Amino acid sequence: MLPVIAAAACCAPLTREPLGQAQADDLARSLKAIADPARLRLISIIAASEGQEACVCDLTEPLDIGQPTVSHHLRVLTDAGFVTRSKRGAWAYYQLVPGALDSVARLLVTA
Repeated sequence: MLPVIAAAACCAPLTREPLGQAQADDLARSLKAIADPARLRLISIIAASEGQEACVCDLTEPLDIGQPTVSHHLRVLTDAGFVTRSKRGAWAYYQLVPGALDSVARLLVTA
């Protein structure tokens, strides 16, 4: 898992002080994880779902891509610390990690 939350929580926004190399590397990995149209849509669908949680079975149709591809994108988001996965019977459910997106957004705020 990338240290997305920890890195963002300790750092001032980009406009206030320069990032160190390690911070820049961490932020770049986090941004790369969400810089994909399918992943952004997955985050949006999960966020808009009841309890900010969605079953993988409900994520393939809106994106019109196959389950293996959806699972790959969800794994990238999980590894980056944006979503968590829980297994219930045969299905996997994904939930947003509280504050993960906020922590990245705070780095980019200019105020």
